Amino acid sequence: MPTDVFEALADPTRRRILDVLRAGERPVGELVALLGVAQPNVSKHLRTLDAAALVRVRVDGPRRHYALDPAGMRPLDAWLAPYREAWADRLDALERHLDSPDAPSTPTEE
Repeated sequence: MPTDVFEALADPTRRRILDVLRAGERPVGELVALLGVAQPNVSKHLRTLDAAALVRVRVDGPRRHYALDPAGMRPLDAWLAPYREAWADRLDALERHLDSPDAPSTPTEE
């Protein structure tokens, strides 16, 4: 059963893993070193991220390399879309207000 994206992102360690993976693919050992978290815990978090389709795994012999899978963020992006629209509308209104002739001017320094 796939893990929900929101459940996967609820954990701060998993968000840190995704932050590290934004820079590119990393082997598990490197993630352990960068995060300062025990290897079994990192592996557990990576399994959760994999189940949520937020990461891709590449096996190279005994090593497992993980990379961010941006397609897995689509549910989050869809959920955020109305909030982005609300902010855009508010920013547009602010811009119109600031551009209006009735907008208060800021005093100049002499």
